[in-house]
Amino acid sequence: MLKGKTALVTGSTSGIGLGIAKVLAAQGANVLVNGFGDSETPRKEIEQAGAAHGIRTAFHGADLSKTEQIEELIAFGNQTFGRIDILVNNAGIQHTSPIESFPPERWDAIIAINLSSVFHTSRLVLPSMRQQNWGRIINIASVHGLVGSVEKAAYVAAKHGVVGFTKVAALETATTGVTVNAICPGWVLTPLVQKQIDALAQKQGITVQEAQKQLLGAKEPSLRFTTPEELGQLAAFFCSPAGDNIRGVAWNMDGGWVAQ
Repeated sequence: MLKGKTALVTGSTSGIGLGIAKVLAAQGANVLVNGFGDSETPRKEIEQAGAAHGIRTAFHGADLSKTEQIEELIAFGNQTFGRIDILVNNAGIQHTSPIESFPPERWDAIIAINLSSVFHTSRLVLPSMRQQNWGRIINIASVHGLVGSVEKAAYVAAKHGVVGFTKVAALETATTGVTVNAICPGWVLTPLVQKQIDALAQKQGITVQEAQKQLLGAKEPSLRFTTPEELGQLAAFFCSPAGDNIRGVAWNMDGGWVAQ
């Protein structure tokens, strides 16, 4: 379905981003990988997922808190693949703390990576998407783009901002072949969430398994994690012809979290 297209997935060296990248590769898209840590292993996984289509990958380790590095990332993608057809803004960081003791530098970092980078990547890919009259911008927000939770002020503020930005970008491209949408996952067992589970277990003196059940039980009626592959399949749906007139949605995949 996506043969000949190129997808940039930020934060795709692990977790949700890697899962989405693998699904898009399986649909035939070349993938520009971005993130921290090991890049060779995820690239091999993505290439294997798209092996039937002979897809290509490349890696750029841009720090998305820095505007100039985002500009370098997009330029690298255009130079390597010709253009970026699909942008998945997935990169994110987290820190939990009450507002009055929230470290200002952590607030600034979360806003920069979780929200401002979405603006910068989008502004840089939109001109070529408009020129070819086709493009997909998929912003991985969060259920926390729709509801709040204590001690997550920066994350919730950023993700609400992503949902708002998605709506504006969708309106500005409404008469074109470019669509802009957001996906709002509930709990996904990523390295980021595993850290929260481990911290909960340590704080309460319980096992990791008990902490996991407690985490899910408090918020997610389905009592199971959404998987990166499920999120990837939704992203692929947005990229399909069926997604041509889906514009500005914040699609929650949250096991019933927001339905309560």
